[in-house]
Amino acid sequence: MGDLESDFNLKVVLVSFKQCLNEEEEVLLDHYLAGWRGLVSRFLNSLGAIFSFISKDVTAKLQIMERLCSGPQREHYSSLQSMVAYEVGNQLVDLERRSHHPDSGCRTVLRLHRALRWLQLFLEGLRTSPEDARTAVLCTDSYNASLAAYHPWIIRRAVTVAFCTLPTRKVFLEAMNVGSPEQAVEMLGEALPFIEHVYSVSQKLYTEHSLLNLP
Repeated sequence: MGDLESDFNLKVVLVSFKQCLNEEEEVLLDHYLAGWRGLVSRFLNSLGAIFSFISKDVTAKLQIMERLCSGPQREHYSSLQSMVAYEVGNQLVDLERRSHHPDSGCRTVLRLHRALRWLQLFLEGLRTSPEDARTAVLCTDSYNASLAAYHPWIIRRAVTVAFCTLPTRKVFLEAMNVGSPEQAVEMLGEALPFIEHVYSVSQKLYTEHSLLNLP
């Protein structure tokens, strides 16, 4: 991660998600977590406190996963597929209510998975929107299509109000550190499919195991 942090641009982070999938299309957790660390430390945090509600939660989830990936059962946490097989097979997942296994890997990655969908939709909105598009609208639409369904009303209200203070589309594109806004748009077109692919593989796995609504 040192290279990502010292010479950051968003393309480096997004393309790192390409490394998440091996030839069998397994999601490699070390690369997945590294990609997320780059998104938080070098993109979300650079945009200020507005996104702290997401970046703080993501950081907490990353710490849980890092403990699992380096713990005594780490051989089961090399990929998302091996983790799901291990935890589901050994009844280490709370399927109906959060009780005995509140910090299972399946539950923790599901929260990251949902946040990744929000970020993917928001970046895609930035890529395809006109120059005068309101980022508050783009971000709210992305949030409503992803994370909002899992948040209580008071959080949804606070978040959508906070979105009204977001910087302009141009500021977002410049924060990606890949050149002009036009170059940033081109980069997103090249790099976002890597996140989309990781998301779709993860979504399919969670659907097959009926894990999309873990408490």
